[in-house]
Amino acid sequence: MKKKTAILGATGSIGRNALDVIRLGKDDFEPVLFTAHKDAEALVNLKKEFPGALLALTGAETSPSPEIDFIGLHGLLDAIGRCNADIAVNGIAGAAGLEPSLACLDAAMDLALANKETLVMAGPLVFEKARQKNAKIIPVDSEHSAIYKLIEAHGRENVEEIILTASGGPFRNFSLDKLKNVAPAEALAHPTWNMGPKITIDSASLANKGLEVIEAVRLFGFPPDKIKVRVHPQSIVHSMIRLKDGAVYAQMSKPDMRLPIHEALHSPATSPSPFGFLDFSNLTLTFEEPDMKRFPMLGLAYKACSLGPLHPAVYNAANEEAVEAFLKGKIPFLEIPRIVGYVLDDSWPGDALDLAHILEADRKAREKARGLINRSTNADS
Repeated sequence: MKKKTAILGATGSIGRNALDVIRLGKDDFEPVLFTAHKDAEALVNLKKEFPGALLALTGAETSPSPEIDFIGLHGLLDAIGRCNADIAVNGIAGAAGLEPSLACLDAAMDLALANKETLVMAGPLVFEKARQKNAKIIPVDSEHSAIYKLIEAHGRENVEEIILTASGGPFRNFSLDKLKNVAPAEALAHPTWNMGPKITIDSASLANKGLEVIEAVRLFGFPPDKIKVRVHPQSIVHSMIRLKDGAVYAQMSKPDMRLPIHEALHSPATSPSPFGFLDFSNLTLTFEEPDMKRFPMLGLAYKACSLGPLHPAVYNAANEEAVEAFLKGKIPFLEIPRIVGYVLDDSWPGDALDLAHILEADRKAREKARGLINRSTNADS
């Protein structure tokens, strides 16, 4: 029987990779829902290819095409409830992915989760919802997919620490002085992965790795001091675990997002990969410590983990606002961690099991970040 599949963010980087997996596994999957934010044309083209699928467009108030079945956030949440999927890939970028993730779990779907903000903002709530609905959360980030499999193979009780790898981004070897003047176009030139603009900037600042540290804490239940980060420019080793007996196990593969998506969609079964294999005949692997002085966003993520249940959501919200301002040329690159640090230092009381508290913290953090951005912009003008 084919697995009914929803792809949220179908026109983005994760969505396009998921579509490759679906097309190559046409005997295994039946697409029942595609969503996009703005690209209505690409969405309608998917309907031509998969005529049985529902379409939802979130970034419009009225439908630009009769082929599109649902409009806006409420339309998207309605579509998720109606599509009757067995599994959903959530490739939506940023905090906008949280409510769709919760809607998928409410509908008792398994969730192949590429939207790391879901767990960063609301990990306790998300896992409680999954428990209530007997739904699985399967990580799609290459690092967390790797850890998921390694822990499954060796047993969580035997793991001493988790080691996440980071490419280091395009500015890995830049001095602090050079980082002061980098332009958005430079930051968007990632050396390994082809991703959307926001996540590419996050990779350049190491905020992406910071979000992944928080995600790992919430996914695997390890304290932050048991989650290490090592810079690995080749992006071949996707993550490692160190066992209590001292042995280190790594998951290695080509840097291709289709691989973890393929594994997540076929879970719990395994299926031969159609995407080729790693060639060891000409391979060099290097590792180094991350420099948190040049890239303070990573250290701020560890700080967010230790401060309180809503601080990870605040970290994410402030970073999203600062990254958007950098992409628009409003602030310099090094202003991103300064703004996030200021916002994080405020008091953020609340309950991470309460969606209203989470969304209110997100709103207030964005408001504070925008105020800091405006002051920074005015000071420079």
